[in-house]
Amino acid sequence: MKKSRLLSAVLTLLLASPAWAQMQGVSSNEILIGSVQDLSGPIAAIGKWVRNGMQMRVDEINAQGGVNGRKIRMLVEDSAYDPKKSVLAVQKLVNQDKVFMVVGHMGTAHNNAAMPIQFEKNIVNFMPTTGSRDMFEPPHPLKFGLLPPYFSTMQVQTPELYKSKKASKPCIIYQDDDYGIEVLGGAEAGLKSIGVELLEKATYKRGATDFSSQVAKLKSAGCDFVVMGTLIRDTVAILGEARKVGMTATMLGSYVTFTEMLPKLGGKVAEGFYAVSLLQTPYDDASSPALREWVAKYKAKFDGAEPTIQSELGYMMIDLFARASQKAGPALDTKSFIAAMESLGKVEYPMFESPVYTWSATRRLGSPQSRMSIVEGGRWKELGNYK
Repeated sequence: MKKSRLLSAVLTLLLASPAWAQMQGVSSNEILIGSVQDLSGPIAAIGKWVRNGMQMRVDEINAQGGVNGRKIRMLVEDSAYDPKKSVLAVQKLVNQDKVFMVVGHMGTAHNNAAMPIQFEKNIVNFMPTTGSRDMFEPPHPLKFGLLPPYFSTMQVQTPELYKSKKASKPCIIYQDDDYGIEVLGGAEAGLKSIGVELLEKATYKRGATDFSSQVAKLKSAGCDFVVMGTLIRDTVAILGEARKVGMTATMLGSYVTFTEMLPKLGGKVAEGFYAVSLLQTPYDDASSPALREWVAKYKAKFDGAEPTIQSELGYMMIDLFARASQKAGPALDTKSFIAAMESLGKVEYPMFESPVYTWSATRRLGSPQSRMSIVEGGRWKELGNYK
């Protein structure tokens, strides 16, 4: 009888005591997270940069003993930048692999389609790689955003550049999807604040390669200032077409275009191109010794591959995840993680020249700030301060 009571008591303690026994993706020695990136589609380069930055920080944290004794294991699925594939990938991560959290999921439409799958299982959508307002508005316990809105960054930066260039005929070309529409809305709102309306609009479908008719439309309208709700290769193609037909308009892209790949692919046609920017470009000769050291470590880890701003963002996503998980303590679950994130206080990354980030119960975006950069001499030059 005594043995039976003792066994019953032990079983009760085993079932009731450690939170990790009930929390999906959290065991006594591991935290399993998932991510969905474009690894084979139109912006595969960006997806790989984000993934590399994330993996670099995962490996560093694990080499230092992990988070409260648990190592982080990350599973990465390829969406090929297709929202339908993103949904399937998240279903696999959540229901089959049983991850604790989805981190850095790439794409606006992709996240919007997949978040209900996560939320049904009480799984946080952490720092998605998109600047859609849907990632943090309205405030939701399972949403935490890192990238500022395409809408508000364009709303702030478009009129500033427009006025400084003394332009008079603003236009826009944008990808006809959730992302492009956010850029459009921000540009329109910003110009409206100074009493100006867009003169002409041109759109294209995701994956398009020929932009001759759209550029001809903008040239015919006499546009001298063109906002671009575009990705990377299409931006380069549009800049090339504009030069080909003799357009001399000021061109401004969202921060999606702020990557080292653009001046490399564009060459001369990228000179003078402006983009909203978020962090310090990780060049080998960066002014910050800490950033130079980080670049060297990245290149050593990934066989000489050069890091990008997107690599920095991926690195920061995992670092933030680890900070909150550490603060949540040994009894890590969704509730304790959310409480930890909401009480992290101010976080910044001087090495990357980041703005100051902070989250709370009513603030699900770290920072709305951005600045401006221009391509000069084949590389990005940051202009001004964060706004």
